[in-house]
Amino acid sequence: MAAVIRRIISTVKAPAAIGPYSQAVVVDRTMYISGQLGMDPASGQLVEGGVQAQTRQALVNMGEILKAAGCSYENVVKTTVLLANMNDFVNVNDVYKQFFSTNFPARAAYQVAALPRGGLVEIEAVAVLGPLSDAS
Repeated sequence: MAAVIRRIISTVKAPAAIGPYSQAVVVDRTMYISGQLGMDPASGQLVEGGVQAQTRQALVNMGEILKAAGCSYENVVKTTVLLANMNDFVNVNDVYKQFFSTNFPARAAYQVAALPRGGLVEIEAVAVLGPLSDAS
């Protein structure tokens, strides 16, 4: 059996990992993107402005990782949204739909006890590399 190739994706345009993990890993045509917090890549600090600002920054960070692998938001097929407070669900959706506007990825959303660095939202994703066509 031929070996499957694993490639680590990393970009300075998204915050560096704050633990022993990669920003993303590609196996074959599938990319697994680690959870992104609303952190400014330059300062390494959470952005100010509440959950919507952190959601926007988390998704911008995700976009930079996608670009580093030659993808875009259209390649994302699944996301997981972790919320410090489920009452922020609607506010997160208001920002989320600006990045994913059609053919929405599958998604799960959970409230968690706490997020790293006191974040309000964290978003991870699975994407498929290369061109995707929709079934009619």
